[in-house]
Amino acid sequence: MNYIEKLNNIWEKNNSLVCVGLDPDLTKLPECLKAEEYPIFEFNKQIVDATHDIVCAYKPQAAYYAGQNADDQLKMTIDYIRENYPEVPVILDVKRGDIGSTAEMYAKEAFERYQADAVTVNPYMGMDTLKPFMDYADRGTIILCRTSNPSSCELQELVSSDKMIFEHVAELARDKWNYNNNVMLVIGATFPEELGRVRALCPEIPFLVPGVGAQGGDVQKVLENGATADGLGLVINSSRGIIYAGKDENFAVASREATQKLNALINQYR
Repeated sequence: MNYIEKLNNIWEKNNSLVCVGLDPDLTKLPECLKAEEYPIFEFNKQIVDATHDIVCAYKPQAAYYAGQNADDQLKMTIDYIRENYPEVPVILDVKRGDIGSTAEMYAKEAFERYQADAVTVNPYMGMDTLKPFMDYADRGTIILCRTSNPSSCELQELVSSDKMIFEHVAELARDKWNYNNNVMLVIGATFPEELGRVRALCPEIPFLVPGVGAQGGDVQKVLENGATADGLGLVINSSRGIIYAGKDENFAVASREATQKLNALINQYR
């Protein structure tokens, strides 16, 4: 089963478009975990156990592990999900983008070392930097297109041949890069109009949508502009709004409640 098939299956099984971003900050973990040998892993594990039946993916952001000397806990987290909830895809958020030979090593890191189902990549350097990832035909390659951060307009809204740069990226993904049918695009919830423009260009490619929750993206507008004709096609990520929903030993219960609330809101507009 390839990544897109796995995604379609979990959308249907869990009736959910919610992706939980596993971005743990040691300074924000509940006190009850801070004495654990592997506090980040234990934090993630409890959240995963509490939410696995109401999500469509998990998305660990690699910087939160590398920056806290916790690469081992990133691998432990992914291994735990694969062993216990293999139906739920894991997206490794690393936003890689480098020359071909280096990209080959980054792809090997994501798909062989960490065994992620999909990985985020930066298309700025073009096709040869993306191909090593996309050549893993059973895994997903998720390409930055229109990102949710405020200053993304500095480059992504530049106009060339009457189209903005992010629209060129979308067309390349549709016409050239998706040769293994394993490509997704990152489109931020904070730009719903652009989300609709990319959906018009790419009616079938799934989107990873960050920016709801703490970043203020509007769920209704995301669904109205970004869903495919069948009400699917979206992996809507929330990180801080879910993983920090609770502060005490009942944090996992609070995370489940926050996930359920977001899922119900999304399904209301599907």
